[in-house]
Amino acid sequence: MIINDGILFRRAVEKDAATLVALYDQAARWMRKHGIDQWKPGDKDAAHFLAKMREGEVWLAGDGDGRIIGAYELWWSDEDAWGVQPPVAGYVHRLMVDREAAPAGAGRRILEHAERRIAGTGLPRARLDCVSTNPRLLAYYRAAGYRVVGEYPHKEGKDGRVYGVILLEKRLDQLTVV
Repeated sequence: MIINDGILFRRAVEKDAATLVALYDQAARWMRKHGIDQWKPGDKDAAHFLAKMREGEVWLAGDGDGRIIGAYELWWSDEDAWGVQPPVAGYVHRLMVDREAAPAGAGRRILEHAERRIAGTGLPRARLDCVSTNPRLLAYYRAAGYRVVGEYPHKEGKDGRVYGVILLEKRLDQLTVV
């Protein structure tokens, strides 16, 4: 377990899959309520999160009382959006916070944890993407030090829907690894 500014981080295990599904669905409902067309409740099931635990890493963030306040996935490649790339980056996906339980700034602390985890493996870059139609999320990531490095206009969802994503990257050379 890693403690960062009062947030406790631990790798997700199989028994956490239902919690991750609930957190995802809660975030998706919040997006819908606020007019953001990005995630849909029910799109990610326990099998999704279990697969990500096997293929990469899934991290949970909790408070001092043991409540889960957020999570993220960390992948070591993302060919669907980035194509084949040399192994120079970790890819952050599904950054989620429980908007009712998480303290202000928790999303940024969770993102910083992901960046430190990537830097700790010796990789110099963190990468992520966001849908082209979400300027609020794009602004959030830019304020966190990410720069736009491209766009992939034809990403296909599991439902067959085609959408564009903005590709963002942050250099991690200056990070202090914990």
